[in-house]
Amino acid sequence: MSAKAALITLAGLAAIVVVVGLGFLGWVLLQPGPMAFANGKPVSLTSYQGHSPTGVPTELANADLVARGRYLTRAADCEACHTAKGGKPFAGGRPFSLPFGTLYSPNITPDRETGIGGWTDAEFLRAVHQGVSRDGTRLYPAFPYASYTMLTDDDVLAIKAYLLSLPAVRRENPPNTFRFPYNQRWLMVFWALLFNSNDRFKPIDGQSSEWNRGAYLVEAVAHCGECHTPRTLLQSLDNRLKFSGGVAEGWNAYNISSDKGTGIGNWTPEELASYLSSGHANGRGTAGGPMAEAVDLSFRYLTAPDIAAMVTYLKSVPAIKSENIPDRLAEAASPSHSIGPPGYPVGKRIFEGVCASCHSWTGKGAIRAEAQLTGSRAVNDPSAMNVAQMVLSGINHGSEDKAGMPAFGAIFTDAEVAAVSNYVTGRFGSEPSHIDAADVARLRQQSGATLTARDH
Repeated sequence: MSAKAALITLAGLAAIVVVVGLGFLGWVLLQPGPMAFANGKPVSLTSYQGHSPTGVPTELANADLVARGRYLTRAADCEACHTAKGGKPFAGGRPFSLPFGTLYSPNITPDRETGIGGWTDAEFLRAVHQGVSRDGTRLYPAFPYASYTMLTDDDVLAIKAYLLSLPAVRRENPPNTFRFPYNQRWLMVFWALLFNSNDRFKPIDGQSSEWNRGAYLVEAVAHCGECHTPRTLLQSLDNRLKFSGGVAEGWNAYNISSDKGTGIGNWTPEELASYLSSGHANGRGTAGGPMAEAVDLSFRYLTAPDIAAMVTYLKSVPAIKSENIPDRLAEAASPSHSIGPPGYPVGKRIFEGVCASCHSWTGKGAIRAEAQLTGSRAVNDPSAMNVAQMVLSGINHGSEDKAGMPAFGAIFTDAEVAAVSNYVTGRFGSEPSHIDAADVARLRQQSGATLTARDH
């Protein structure tokens, strides 16, 4: 081949690489909006003819600003992220372990030096809508401002009024440990330009008032997509795969699209409402991890009409199949302890010693419905991620009237947690898992479950 031909070939290859790269970049950047799937025309709130979908429910229409803010703060689940384990509510310091370092949530109590006590309304609005702190520092999108940007000014300021009514807590935050270049906050300028619309919520003309209320709660206030929607390589939400499942703090956030096999398409509205408001639906499983926290600190405080509106909206989201989750959920296992998956003697021994008394050998629950394993998405997940996390951290619903599960992370080694997790999915799930000690060690780091020293 002549030098000229070689140059032409290289130029052609370079052109192909550029075109493919630009195409990929365009695919990432030109994401559909969160409600682009819906039939109807988005309209401004001022021109919308139906009942306003924003604000508080009609039951609180005459409540004072702080009471309205309390409701919206709970609906937005602010306490979960802004409270360290064992710490004062809203005082920050909760660690979020990410592949490139650890991020700590800030103090949002009224303390003037370490909290938001000295913030103006404009500064608070800018932080919530644009991800820019009081001093101009760019916030990382772990704070879901790309979803909160849809909140109305009135709702954001109601939240601020409630936060300022709380006791001030002076608490300095630990510094984040992000590696270069992730510690360069100014880069978030470009992320925000690309992925934060900075637009307030627009109801869909042609959809019902209940649907629009549900859309506002699900998309803006509760920001469900931040956990349940996969992300692109640039960490924006991939709305082409809307609600088909994501990962949150080392837990799988499962598919909540209307897919019948891997999502919630086969759930009745009553089952979904029960799961959101109580963290449990008979035959469907019990919430754990971040979802249990969302129920305990947020959803259980919502009114029945608001829960129903969320259900209406969620049931309208188009079906998207999750490729890594089986369509079929296993039925109840044999009541005989001798019949089960081979190859996990340690897992069987642990299950027999600490699990069977509550869950039973059939998996249908020995005492309470909340202990039923069959029908649960977690035990039918071949990654066993959530099963292992439940073994490590347990399930604490934060109230005496709800069933809980003790944490075993302090007494079981990583290998033992892996063994019992594989036994559980093999006995009660549709596909066996093969999680190992190294996988559990990574999950343990994210959950903060510390192993108590003991002889092995």
